[in-house]
Amino acid sequence: MSSSEQKGSASSRLSKGGGLSLDVLRDNFISYLKNVRNASPHTLRNYSSDITGFFDFLRGISPSYELKYVDRSTIRGYLTKLYVDRKAKATAQRKLSALKSFFRFLVREGYLGKNVLSAIRSPKGERRLPSFMDNEEVVRLIEAPDMSTLLGLRDRAILEVLYSTGIRVSELVGLNVEDVDLIGEVAKVRGKGKMQRMAPMGREAAVVLSNYLQSPRRKRGISPGDAVFLNRAGARLTTRSVARIVAKYVRLTALKAGISPHTLRHTFATHLLNAGADLRSIQELLGHKSLSSTVIYTHVSTEKMQEVYSKAHPRA
Repeated sequence: MSSSEQKGSASSRLSKGGGLSLDVLRDNFISYLKNVRNASPHTLRNYSSDITGFFDFLRGISPSYELKYVDRSTIRGYLTKLYVDRKAKATAQRKLSALKSFFRFLVREGYLGKNVLSAIRSPKGERRLPSFMDNEEVVRLIEAPDMSTLLGLRDRAILEVLYSTGIRVSELVGLNVEDVDLIGEVAKVRGKGKMQRMAPMGREAAVVLSNYLQSPRRKRGISPGDAVFLNRAGARLTTRSVARIVAKYVRLTALKAGISPHTLRHTFATHLLNAGADLRSIQELLGHKSLSSTVIYTHVSTEKMQEVYSKAHPRA
């Protein structure tokens, strides 16, 4: 396509985009995230909610507000409103990040001529350290399910795999039978952005998982494409179901509130680091694209070390 044709195409899309409502532009973006970027339902809901919130702000300025009128002053006004509404810094960061992705999409698709958010810096947030459990707490939690029942065996396998592999709960529920190599003690995991990696699992996790999959009640009609973890009705578990399962055993064992499937992922990484594993290896095991996402665990380890020192050293 020639440069003149390209300009003509962009001009056509701009004029077409100018006639589209805010809601249609948002829906086009959400459709792109779903069908092209393979975003999770949770991500789609958050992006849609954050963009809709921004639209509500614009309509408060004018019911017929168009995105072509958005400038840096508009964005600053929106961030000020979030501050006045006492939104957490992390929430403001997330909302601005969603808008930046949305505006990049609009410019790339020719609906807008320029991205006014490209020069807007995100507000600095408070970096919270991830919580984790000690060894005794992990054992109490993992050994809580009653393995004499199929559901108890399933729950024990879920807890073992989460702690043994450090995979995300979305990756756990996405596992199919064909993804699990119980002899090699490894699972093929589909992570964010369709990225795949091999996640090693411990011997105990592999044994419990094998017992669950080989149970006569679970094994009936099993095929490679089936989900590994099923609910009572025989359907694939959801991330919310797994969160409820973990919360159930947290209550039964009287562990501290707030422990979630993600806590087991944090615990996995922290225990590896404390045992001498290097950050690059932990990064690969967690499926982090950037090492900066993994470095947070060094702060957790240092904080724990200082706590131990303060309690144990006579002159601390």
